[in-house]
Amino acid sequence: MYAIVEIAGQQFKVSKDQKVYVHRLPEEEGNAISFDKVLLLDDNGTVTLGAPAIDGASVEAKILRHLKGDKVIVFKKKRRKGYKKKNGHRQSLTQIIIEGIVSSGAPKKAAAPKKETAPKAEKAAPKAKASKKGDDLKKIEGVGPKAAEALVAAGLDTFAKLATASAASVKEVLEASTSKLSHLDPTTWAQQAQLAADGKWDELQKLQDELNGGKAV
Repeated sequence: MYAIVEIAGQQFKVSKDQKVYVHRLPEEEGNAISFDKVLLLDDNGTVTLGAPAIDGASVEAKILRHLKGDKVIVFKKKRRKGYKKKNGHRQSLTQIIIEGIVSSGAPKKAAAPKKETAPKAEKAAPKAKASKKGDDLKKIEGVGPKAAEALVAAGLDTFAKLATASAASVKEVLEASTSKLSHLDPTTWAQQAQLAADGKWDELQKLQDELNGGKAV
């Protein structure tokens, strides 16, 4: 028996006792977890299709560990513009093991009682502190380390804040800086920041490919 199930935005073909790597899940290691978006079930040749998911069906699993995938190098270059950027990325993953597949109408396994409610609340505090550091404004083309420092000092420490700032107000921040940033052109920074704030990285990359040092060509 196997199933096609959607986990963290990806589809997997799974069967009992199979180990699968998925995008990072919020649950802790050792916790039991259930996935209800079962798109297809094959029970000894009897195939059931969902529309899109099968009512009452689920895949029961257990989280084995959290880890990071292999490092991937992302290199960007623009011809005749002297622009090069090299970044590394390691995807956060979770390894799970499939403990069972519940078909439509079958009784589901009782969910394990949550014993660690208080510790989870305590562990959420460091994450909240990490978010206060703001976004990496250097991902906006035309914003270098010095410009990013000036923007953060002026309170524009996130993509969302920069997206709502006018080019004139940003220009004033740059001119007031002691790092000689008055030559920078922030005309497109708000547009880039809005795409970054919305998580539209492909559209941001497409826009940046058309820019030269943050300026429209």
